[in-house]
Amino acid sequence: MKFDRDRIAELLQASLPDDANLFVVGLTVSDAIRPKVTVTLDGEQGVGIDECAQVSRRLARRIEEEYGEEASYTLEVTSPGADQPLTDPRQYTRHVGRSLDLKLTDGTEKTGVLEETTPEGIQLAEVVKEKNKKKTLPAAHIPFADIAEAKVVISFK
Repeated sequence: MKFDRDRIAELLQASLPDDANLFVVGLTVSDAIRPKVTVTLDGEQGVGIDECAQVSRRLARRIEEEYGEEASYTLEVTSPGADQPLTDPRQYTRHVGRSLDLKLTDGTEKTGVLEETTPEGIQLAEVVKEKNKKKTLPAAHIPFADIAEAKVVISFK
């Protein structure tokens, strides 16, 4: 059986709870004989296991209505891991005050503290090394369009 990714995306949007601030950051549908549908959700306050389970049940019901109860597939609904890059501007808000590693579209890399988010981008106080010392530069605005990849720096201090 072949699943239509666009149709699965529509069913997924209809499966999100109205009252939760959840949004989709990833959807893959494999082309295997038994397709695997992998959904990655996030929210402005993060996403919990109960929310993933609720969306999973709702989406499974809709897939069965669309493709029939005999449809053979695997469904995984998850949240992004700590090591996953930020892919949606809405993900940045809850990471204000944390350090980010950025790869920009021009090939440069920056590391610094996320001080603020705006509708257009972020304010990053870049940390640079100078003569065996770390120096924090004044916060600079970086548009979302210039960010190729952003990851939260995990600290165990």
